[in-house]
Amino acid sequence: MINEILDDAKKRMGKSVDALKGELSRLRTGRANTALLDNIKVDYYGSSTPLAQVANITVVDSRTLGVQPWEKDMVRAIEKAILESDMDLNPMSAGDVIRIPIPPLSQERRLDLVKLLKSEGEGGKVAVRNIRRDAISHIKELLKEKEISEDDERHAEEQVQKLTDSSIASIDSLLKGKEEELMEI
Repeated sequence: MINEILDDAKKRMGKSVDALKGELSRLRTGRANTALLDNIKVDYYGSSTPLAQVANITVVDSRTLGVQPWEKDMVRAIEKAILESDMDLNPMSAGDVIRIPIPPLSQERRLDLVKLLKSEGEGGKVAVRNIRRDAISHIKELLKEKEISEDDERHAEEQVQKLTDSSIASIDSLLKGKEEELMEI
């Protein structure tokens, strides 16, 4: 019973850390990264479709992304979707290829991104703490139903806390690395 609770908590905490990694990869750092365009949706024959499903996205160089639509008719729709996104990107089309220069970040924008980064990190930590709370409540239920002893309960709670501490340490290291990357000029 206890092992199942611990395994579940470990999996869920790992998923929380992975979700935070995904969110952080979308934060713009001044370098070209295909993940920057992951949240952009394009109007594709009346339905909102992720950009990656209607075009090939590549990194041309460290400051430029390339987008090559599968259909030539989609160039205008893709440009419009990129312009309307909140990413401050200005696409330029050259025939059937769209080039997206990634402008350098101003110091003010860097500081705003660091604030956003910290709030995302805090959200990840809250998720991990909620998982810890759930696991501990399940352990206390087992004790209440007399399925485990008080020693087992204490030992299991210590293991849950160790899992929590390691997950929060992972989140902190992710945040530190991303903050250094953002503040790099």
